[in-house]
Amino acid sequence: MRFAVEEINNSSTLLPGVSLGYEMVDICYLTNTIHPILYFLSDNRSQLEIRTNYTAYHPRVVAVIGPDSSPAAVTTAHLLNLFLVPQITYSATTQALSNPRVFPVAFRTISTTEQQITAILQLLRKFRWNWVIVLSSDDEYGQQNLQALRAQATWPCMAFQEVIPVQSGSQEDDGIQQRLEGIVRKIVRSTAKVVIVLTLELPLSAFFQEVLRQNVTGLVWIACEAWAIDLSLHTIANISSVGTIFGVAAQDMPMPGFADFRVRSPSSPTEGARAQDTADTCNQVCDRCLPKTLLNDKILRGTGNRIDFNVYSAVYVVAHALHRLLGCHSPKGCQKQKVYPWQLLKEVGQVKFSLLNNAISFDQNGDPPSGFEVIQWQWGIPGQPFKQIAAYDALQKELNVFTAAITWHTPNNTAPQSVCSEQCEPGHKKNLIGSMACCFECVPCEAGTFYNRSDDFTCQKCPLDMWSDPGQEHCFKRLVKYLEWDDLTSILLLFCSALGLLLTLGILALFLRHSDTPVVKSAGGRLCFLVIATLSVGFCNIPFYMGVPTEAKCLSRSTVSSLCFTVCVACITVRSFQIICAFKMASRLPAAYDFWMKHNGQHVFIAVVSAAKFILVGATIYSNPPAPVVLTVSRDPAVMNLMCNANYKSNMISHNIFDMVLCSLCFCFAYIGKALPKNYNEAKYITLCMTCYFSSWVALCLVRTVFEGMVVTIFDATTVLSNLLSITVGYFGPKCYVILFHPERNTPAFFQTAIQSYTMRQD
Repeated sequence: MRFAVEEINNSSTLLPGVSLGYEMVDICYLTNTIHPILYFLSDNRSQLEIRTNYTAYHPRVVAVIGPDSSPAAVTTAHLLNLFLVPQITYSATTQALSNPRVFPVAFRTISTTEQQITAILQLLRKFRWNWVIVLSSDDEYGQQNLQALRAQATWPCMAFQEVIPVQSGSQEDDGIQQRLEGIVRKIVRSTAKVVIVLTLELPLSAFFQEVLRQNVTGLVWIACEAWAIDLSLHTIANISSVGTIFGVAAQDMPMPGFADFRVRSPSSPTEGARAQDTADTCNQVCDRCLPKTLLNDKILRGTGNRIDFNVYSAVYVVAHALHRLLGCHSPKGCQKQKVYPWQLLKEVGQVKFSLLNNAISFDQNGDPPSGFEVIQWQWGIPGQPFKQIAAYDALQKELNVFTAAITWHTPNNTAPQSVCSEQCEPGHKKNLIGSMACCFECVPCEAGTFYNRSDDFTCQKCPLDMWSDPGQEHCFKRLVKYLEWDDLTSILLLFCSALGLLLTLGILALFLRHSDTPVVKSAGGRLCFLVIATLSVGFCNIPFYMGVPTEAKCLSRSTVSSLCFTVCVACITVRSFQIICAFKMASRLPAAYDFWMKHNGQHVFIAVVSAAKFILVGATIYSNPPAPVVLTVSRDPAVMNLMCNANYKSNMISHNIFDMVLCSLCFCFAYIGKALPKNYNEAKYITLCMTCYFSSWVALCLVRTVFEGMVVTIFDATTVLSNLLSITVGYFGPKCYVILFHPERNTPAFFQTAIQSYTMRQD
């Protein structure tokens, strides 16, 4: 402070013709704050008058620099508010002073607690320390810093938080020592390797003595600015063994000439004696103080000009405010007038100048643009107890760490790890253990989900067309399967359908050639050709089950096969009914038989049944339009099956209930006609066909219940093909056999003989 005042008083540009005066008092850390402030606020007669208006009141000083601690600064600000005396503190970081509504007189040349905590948190993030111990003092400073840390610390977690007791000068309490022992024991037991200490320097001497007594080593200690450069703690015996000590400190600013000024000898032999006689002070003109200053000169130089520059700049703030208030920039020079504190207060908030290449100004809260730097304690280098390892920009809120400058007190000179849980491997999510986000267990993402870095605690589902194996960060395209043409199953189905088509064409040729024979007529006559035609269409529909499903293929699958089979069964049913009518109904109900024959009952029946089935198929198509769908299989979710008819079960049930009723009717007619002449008795062949139909559809239902995917498509095609082949072989096979190998049975005489034998048996 004296250095700055002497520079200003000797300056020809700043306050020319005006000399600054000052008074300095020791507030004895915290215990003597009120008395000096009342002294400053009193007049030259050391009296503080009680007035209703202090506008014209002139206290002993027009500005106050300090005090250094946050609690003392807040107390001082409350008193100075009443008189609007500007206060510029140089080391009080408390956030309370940043409220101009409560403390309109408060300014500072050091950054705030919030900036300090931000720097600490960025240091933690730099080295990925998310598991820390927090120690704070039980005074206002410690609690404010702890509150600021909790407000900003969304990333790291506290292993535990303890309060370091502050011992008063008259207190020799064993309870405090026991509390310190308990705190250190918790530190030893904890898995955290980083300790943040947010406290003033007063209680730390006893604390670190206990740390050394319990032989705590290998930790990282992060000091707040209150004790980051405290030389009394730095010189504790064996303090270097506790680990790596970092500290957030005010920026070191070079001040040319200040170090020499500090050890300057008295200007004359009598100056020191005169100073001793006139005042009880201790400074450069005091012979008793100079040897102590010289003794600690190297250490003071190594500490750097941190708080010194803050005091230095605070004095210059007052000088520049006075320079503006007195109009010293005018050609006439500074005005000779009485200065009131409230006048100076307005100018202090508006100062903006450069001091030793550093911008000095205040924002709307009275805070400066300066930041912090992070220092590391070091030993073994005389005169250099601290070294800078990081710089914090308060405007950008960024911490630039000089990693190469750090010396780690660990094996292999490596940064220690301080995490509650190690980071999960790729493809694993975090399951919290308790309520802290830093403590978790790693669980692999399930199949069909993937780990997204945007959310560490959940695994996101893959898109519908993608899949993933367990513990993956990415999904892959599902394999889309369908019944391909070159598949062995497809080849067998195509071969069987081609064989069936050839058989039907052969039967058609054979029946055309022998259309006038009794065998063809007994088989249904012209109705046989309708059955053969529908069978041929059914066989031609089998290839639509192969290849990539399309809407046309799906429509053909769900309509053509069902309609063809219904027409075939309707023809066989009406043929069986007609034979029964000829042998049994004609004699018993001749009128009904004549009506049936006269009005072509067989054709009407086939038309009605076909129309009913067509309407049913049309209704199912309308309600559930057949279209290709992609279905997943539970046993292999990585595969997607391209199939038709997402509502296959409902369509199958509705179609087959109709066919089952018709087949049951056909089976009944065949059973009734089992006693007819052998040439007209089709009971066992029709029973064979209907049994094949019932068993195939029961098997299909079982397959659909047990299996999924391509197996169902294959079995569906196989069921249709087996039903068509059963009619082709079971119904037309015996007739072809008679035509080809027993032509003697394909004569009117043979049939007439069989009818006569049946008639004779009936008689």
